[in-house]
Amino acid sequence: MAEKQSKAGDSGAAVAVDDPRQVRNVVLVGPSGSGKTTLTEALLAVSGTVARAGSVVEGTTVCDHDPAAVRQQRSVGLAVAPILTDGVKINLIDTPGYADFVGELRAGLRAADAALFVVSASEGVDAATTALWAECAAVGMPRAVVVSRLDHHRADPAGKIAACREAFGSGVLPLYLPAGGGEPALVGLITQRLYDYSGGYPPVMGRPDPADLDRMTEARNELIEGIIGESEDESLMDRYLAGEQIPEATLIADLETAVARGTFHPVIPVCAATGLGLAELLDGIKRAFPSPVEHPLPEIEPLAGKIPAQFRPDPDGPLAAEVVRTAVDSYVGRVSLVRVFSGTLRPERPVHISGHGLAERGHEDHDADERVAHLYSPLGSHLREVPYCVAGDLCALTKIGSAETGDTVSSPDFPLLMKPWAMPEPLLPVAIVAHNRSDEDTLARNLSRLVAGDPTLRLERNAETGQLVLWCMGEAHADVVLSRLRAGGAEVDTEPVKISLRETFAGPARGHGRHVKQSGGHGQYAVCDIEVEPLPRGSGFEFADRIVGGAIPHQFIPSVEKGVRTQLQRGLAAGHPVVDVRVSLVDGKAHSVDSSDAAFQTAGALALKDAAANGRILLLEPLDEVSVDLPDEHLGAVLGDLSSRRGRVLGTSSAPGGRTVIQAEVPATELLRYATELRSLTSGTASFTRRHARFDPLPEGVKAAT
Repeated sequence: MAEKQSKAGDSGAAVAVDDPRQVRNVVLVGPSGSGKTTLTEALLAVSGTVARAGSVVEGTTVCDHDPAAVRQQRSVGLAVAPILTDGVKINLIDTPGYADFVGELRAGLRAADAALFVVSASEGVDAATTALWAECAAVGMPRAVVVSRLDHHRADPAGKIAACREAFGSGVLPLYLPAGGGEPALVGLITQRLYDYSGGYPPVMGRPDPADLDRMTEARNELIEGIIGESEDESLMDRYLAGEQIPEATLIADLETAVARGTFHPVIPVCAATGLGLAELLDGIKRAFPSPVEHPLPEIEPLAGKIPAQFRPDPDGPLAAEVVRTAVDSYVGRVSLVRVFSGTLRPERPVHISGHGLAERGHEDHDADERVAHLYSPLGSHLREVPYCVAGDLCALTKIGSAETGDTVSSPDFPLLMKPWAMPEPLLPVAIVAHNRSDEDTLARNLSRLVAGDPTLRLERNAETGQLVLWCMGEAHADVVLSRLRAGGAEVDTEPVKISLRETFAGPARGHGRHVKQSGGHGQYAVCDIEVEPLPRGSGFEFADRIVGGAIPHQFIPSVEKGVRTQLQRGLAAGHPVVDVRVSLVDGKAHSVDSSDAAFQTAGALALKDAAANGRILLLEPLDEVSVDLPDEHLGAVLGDLSSRRGRVLGTSSAPGGRTVIQAEVPATELLRYATELRSLTSGTASFTRRHARFDPLPEGVKAAT
């Protein structure tokens, strides 16, 4: 493999590789607090990429460079940390484990070819961990399991491996097991060698204690049978069962096949603090993890014409890359993290940027040609210049103004579009307002940058309430978004979210509108009488002309309707739009000289106000159709909670994996904090979707968020 060095930065030199087979894109996945970022720091240190490992507590890690991550002491965004070991470039992609940042996780899964699923040896496999495993399984991501934090006083690696097998399936099998006697050492089940870390990293290889080999015989046999079961050599199992010793090289080759298929998940115990298992983990990534040439490409289609060839990770093929994350750096501006799937990105070349399919999130379809000035290899927040980036590798672009997360980067001569990955729906509304007038322009600029970089964030201007609403994934996500807005120089405040209500008539009513004025020799004369009756929900507005005998000239009847419609929009009792009514014009008077269009518009509005004074106005609140997917054990609690929110359950249905789906109708005013409260109620194991159903009368005594 050819390698080219760029100018060294503060965090070491960047390397550009020529061969996709020498790249491993590995995303670290696991629950918050499992040790993903600490493990990344340890791997960076032992590989010589950084001088010493940083600390999450001290805020000195490479990946958690965001001020919000330092403050919360947990990852809040995706970060890339490449290392070079034995000629192989490993792009470690650290992702948050907290549910609010699942969008960052999905971006990491898109950029990677395999996943390290990190679980703590001192914690149980909870529902949140199982949900993360399901996220990986949903996209067919090959996985290995890392049991971390072996130095914890409650660490139970054997128990943890058993728990993972129970939760994730029988394909989870250990490659290494801790040696007996409390020594910092591992025993390889395939190699049957001892890896002794008592002197630190790197380990000293030796022969394991015979007692350890006897203790691990069953685990070794199960591992070998699991690997052979995935082999394309159907005779291998018969040879093994006949007592033949299968060569180590054959087992490792079949192990890579099994991992790439996503059906076999090797387990490696690791301790970042002592270095235990780090050499074995790096060796496993290099030898058993799939390279980009073994991972299927996303669905690609041309924007015009036909696809010239079958896309594959070929540096000489047509350019097809994707922006998997967008960030804003205080010094260099917008930074786009790009995964190259085909072709080669080079500096000082034009590219085509295209983004389609996310208009409902506030990302309008766009296409633009831009010029790439420089390419960088990102190491956390550090950008190290590289001469090119080949298919299968990751790089960063700066000052590409039109690029947003999820956009496709291709050649201007043959523009392409990649099908975007599934984005989670933000369901927690946060109303924001600039602290003062001087902050409004800065707030607008910062919001556009944030929305461009975060597809899980939706910006909405409510035309009725006038509020600017950010739809976020949860409280932690909202906290990060607000802190980034303020870091950009905009003082921003939050306020209670207002719900858009409607008004309607409770029963029939009559109204009289009289607009008669005389001033400056010009008169205004219009009189009309109307009858109002309510219509079924969702009917909208109807206007009926029941004038007889020409009491109002024909040309002024549309004027009355226009005045009525204008007043309906303004509201009657509480200033909310009026819906589901029929207004009939039944009588009126006109003047041959002084009547006008404006006069009859005013009379129509006055007649509607008079009808409201003579009748009774109902407030209508929006009702949402809600679908809640949850584990069966939480069914009773969630049903009770929905009832307390004035919800009406329409039905339940069983779902795979011991889950239930609840269909219900719930007032929107009761769902303002539901994203957070449902997560608390079910320990983060439930999800829900919502869509507007209709407006229903607001019960007396219930105060709406208006």
